[in-house]
Amino acid sequence: MAIAVLSSGVTGLNAAERALGNSAHAIANLGTQGFQPAQAKFAESSPAGEGVSISFRGQELLQTEAPSATNLAVETTNSLIYKAQFDLSAKVIQAADQNLGTLIDIKA
Repeated sequence: MAIAVLSSGVTGLNAAERALGNSAHAIANLGTQGFQPAQAKFAESSPAGEGVSISFRGQELLQTEAPSATNLAVETTNSLIYKAQFDLSAKVIQAADQNLGTLIDIKA
C-alpha cells in the first residue's frame, strides 16, 4: 500500500512540475506577438493519477488582438495553485515514506 502511495505522490509532483513549467513559459512569452499559450488540463488516466495533458486553447484565443493571449492574472493564480499541488504531493510522499519506514521496523 505504501509503495502505491509513493507512486501517486511522485506522479503528483511530476504533474505539478509540468504544469508550473507550462505556466512559466506563458509568462515568459507575455510580450511575444501572437503567442498562444498552452493550458494544463489535469486528467486521471490509467493507472490512476498519471500525468498532465497540455492542450492549446481554442479559437477564442486566436481572435484576440493583444500582443500575446497570455492573461497574467490567470497565469499567476495557476502558478500558486501548482505550487500548492507540488507541496501537497511532497507531503504525501513524506507520509508514505514515514509509514513505509515504520512497516520495515515492525517486520525487522
